[in-house]
Amino acid sequence: MTRLSVIWILVFFEVQYSTDKRGRTLQKKRVLIVNCYFDETRRPVARVNKFPQAMAPVYLAGAFSKELCHVRMYSELPSGPLQDKSLIGWPDMLVLTGLTTSFDRMLHLTASARTENPKVIVVAGGPAIRALPKLSARYFDYVCEGDVEQMKEVIRDAFGSDYIQEEMVPRFDLAYWVGRIGYAETSRNCNFRCAFCTLTAEGKRYTKLSLDSIRKEILAAGKKRMIVFLDNNFYGSDRNYFLARLDVIRSLWKQGQFAGWAALVTNDFFFNDENIRLARESGCQVLFNGVESFDTGWLQRFKKIQDGRISQVGIIKKCLEAGIVFQYGMMLDPFTRSVRDLRKEVEFILSTPEISLPSYLSIPVPILGTPFFYECVKKKAILPLTKLRDLDTTTLSMHPQESMDEAVAFVRDIRSLRGYRKQILQHTAVFLKRYRTNLNCIQLLIHLGTVMNLSAPALFTAPTWFRRKMRHSRTHISTTEPLDAAYTPPFPVSSQYESYFNPTMVTDAEGSLTVEMSELLERHSGIRRSAFPESPAESRGTPGQAKLPGGG
Repeated sequence: MTRLSVIWILVFFEVQYSTDKRGRTLQKKRVLIVNCYFDETRRPVARVNKFPQAMAPVYLAGAFSKELCHVRMYSELPSGPLQDKSLIGWPDMLVLTGLTTSFDRMLHLTASARTENPKVIVVAGGPAIRALPKLSARYFDYVCEGDVEQMKEVIRDAFGSDYIQEEMVPRFDLAYWVGRIGYAETSRNCNFRCAFCTLTAEGKRYTKLSLDSIRKEILAAGKKRMIVFLDNNFYGSDRNYFLARLDVIRSLWKQGQFAGWAALVTNDFFFNDENIRLARESGCQVLFNGVESFDTGWLQRFKKIQDGRISQVGIIKKCLEAGIVFQYGMMLDPFTRSVRDLRKEVEFILSTPEISLPSYLSIPVPILGTPFFYECVKKKAILPLTKLRDLDTTTLSMHPQESMDEAVAFVRDIRSLRGYRKQILQHTAVFLKRYRTNLNCIQLLIHLGTVMNLSAPALFTAPTWFRRKMRHSRTHISTTEPLDAAYTPPFPVSSQYESYFNPTMVTDAEGSLTVEMSELLERHSGIRRSAFPESPAESRGTPGQAKLPGGG
């Protein structure tokens, strides 16, 4: 057989080789990184205009050798559920990440990938994996409880050190969904401990990244209209470090690397007026803050201690008058407050044009492992037959203070502020008139985008799906909420993996935590072991021997 024949055979079977720095010929590895996502409508919706987009795949991809790995990325947030059979069966390694509610979606893709390619190596990470590492070890080959850099340990163990990229730089070149917005991070985690936050559950310390790595990330993103900093708390606990970061950002902004930037800050940022001025002078156009509520009593209950020092309204006005768009989220709690009280808060916002409208409206969620979750378990407040997938901000997963019917009607209406359209228009008109000299055209457009997302989320974030009639029968109650269409395999899967399409249950028919949640009990002594049923949960299939890099 001639050498040319051998080459053509290798190409036919998609076996590719490359030469490393020491001149050795090594087989190239195929890697698929997927951001898993369930849409709030429980339909296969592509949220092309959702903001911000998921960036974990971009950072994870930076760990793989550019010479020895063919890396592809797929994000289900802007692209909809991954249902391409050929792509599912393509990789040697499948890397999965996503929010807590995406755990079942990771199982779906694992079942499909192993059906198409039994030798595929499946790696999983994210908040659900960190909350349930023992459960995760039953289904995935590698369970990652650490940060994105842990991916290097996985590659070393699975492929060998030659397949690790020496310098881990985000692969924005592979992120087809990014567009004119770039992303970077300057710090990780948060120095506050809000009771409902997943960061509180994970208990990680606030970490500062080097100034050199910040510069490299911004440059790796390319020239963009806007750089969004992914920090959980951009201000942090070290003001000198904050000032040093601003110097780097200001330098790149003046060089024309980006036209403006946005970040998330906690309320302590606004205690010093100079912070706002310095941010604006370094190119800041948008700041996001977790206002959550204008009810100080509710904020204290959830240990948002940083929010009680100065008026929320005063903070918003101060930011806008300084020339920075103020965006925030609201958490409307029908479990401890009356629906009438919540509607009054919404009406207060709409009748106060001095402040911007919120970017989103949500309800509290008992995220696994948070102090709020354990409080709900102690009180047996979580509804029976609640699925892990139900722990989103559009589904009632706990007993409301008042009638369930009234709470459901409120949650259904509040998603698009049904019944408040006239007030929204009036608020927007006065707001634009008031701040037209403080904000530039781009900033005013950003605010109008927020208004559109608030009042017509389906039309704004998923315009193509909106034309397909977005209506879907929902109960908005975890006990009776129907499963997403994604729980039906798009193509046949091996019988040993069919159970991967069963939902992961948080509570049983009596409202007690399931055995699948038992490891949460092991990490929290405040819950009696009787909170769990005695009978073991049925296995989903043949569990594998997972490896936990850095964790044994």
